[in-house]
Amino acid sequence: MNNIYLKQAIRGIKSNPSRTLLTTLGIMIGIGTVILVLSAGEGFKSYINSQVEAFGTNTVIVQTSVPSSTKSRSGGSSSKEANNSASNAVPITTLKIHDIEDIQNLNNVKNAYGASVGQQIVTYKGISKTALIFGASAARFDIDKGVIANGRGYSYQEDKSLSQVALLGSKVASDLFGDTNPVGKEIRIGNSNFEVIGVYASKGGFGPMNEDEQVFVPVTTLQRKIQGIDYLIYGVVELMDNSKADATSLGIADLLRHNHYINDPIKDDFKVQTQKESLSTFDTILQAVTFLLIAIASISLIVGGVGVMNIMYVVVTERIGEIGLKKALGARGRDILYEFLIEAVLLTLIGGVIGIIGGSFFAFLIAKFAESMGLAWKFIVPIWGVIISVSVSMIIGIVFGVFPARNAARLDPIVALNRE
Repeated sequence: MNNIYLKQAIRGIKSNPSRTLLTTLGIMIGIGTVILVLSAGEGFKSYINSQVEAFGTNTVIVQTSVPSSTKSRSGGSSSKEANNSASNAVPITTLKIHDIEDIQNLNNVKNAYGASVGQQIVTYKGISKTALIFGASAARFDIDKGVIANGRGYSYQEDKSLSQVALLGSKVASDLFGDTNPVGKEIRIGNSNFEVIGVYASKGGFGPMNEDEQVFVPVTTLQRKIQGIDYLIYGVVELMDNSKADATSLGIADLLRHNHYINDPIKDDFKVQTQKESLSTFDTILQAVTFLLIAIASISLIVGGVGVMNIMYVVVTERIGEIGLKKALGARGRDILYEFLIEAVLLTLIGGVIGIIGGSFFAFLIAKFAESMGLAWKFIVPIWGVIISVSVSMIIGIVFGVFPARNAARLDPIVALNRE
């Protein structure tokens, strides 16, 4: 009997292909958007993981941070006072190179470097571009996994002696030098001349933190000859044993409190974060954004469900004579109910499957575009997302199809035949 219901539902769907397409359009868009969001989210997560791994999986990040006590006072003050407090608290100027050197002497610390950043105009023979200047201790070359395609990194001695040497990101090198080898040439950063000693291999990326668009110099040189400061923005600490990361983080925090004369953790002007904590923070943000986008996509699913219901009411009206004849020949109310309900479920299921295929296709295009930009972006369509999408489309078919199907099942055969 079930096969009969299914065959009749398929016959009903085939009878008007254009209407079937329009009926399922809302479901297609909704499900396709959900799949696209989930897949893009997984791809972006893989990109972030690759960026984090560039620091090494056994590292701890030390960042400057506005003390919680300052935030609390700002929150309870007037708007003007809060703005003044925020301007007084930023930037934090207490993280210094000697802090990083002290951290290097802690147990379980293999190596560490401090970093600062600034933006300057970089010039070579009349060709100029604005670039982010990244200053870091020489230990960066022992910790980070960037590949120097041409030339070398700067030494510890060059870092300490304020040497004016620089490595270029691949895009900066091509913009300033074209196909010419930059190594050994002299560029101007701000008002100072620097010798180019190396060029990084293209790493890919986008936005202001794209390393291909950056220039790398010794941190002490950046601080004293370009920025005129003596503090760091952050530090990277390499661990010997990553299983002791949490204990080491506590040790780093205690050391910095001692160096910065802080007695109360609520007054910390720094933040120590393991890679695990960094990824956890990112996952929380990504989940919130994904949930929001899925919620927006759900509106399309609801609209699509209402569309299915309306069309099914039209179908019932068009086939009212057929319903009356079937019931006159002995068809039960539940037979009519099942026939129309299965037709509604099939419509939404077809829309769901097409939506999954379409969403996956556009997610694939996004992944390929990201890869062409040099990003470590993986094309992933989560199986659980596909299962949920199919389930949701079937539930929509049942929920929005049951009302017109029930109306059809309740029709009196004599009345139905007379109306026909």
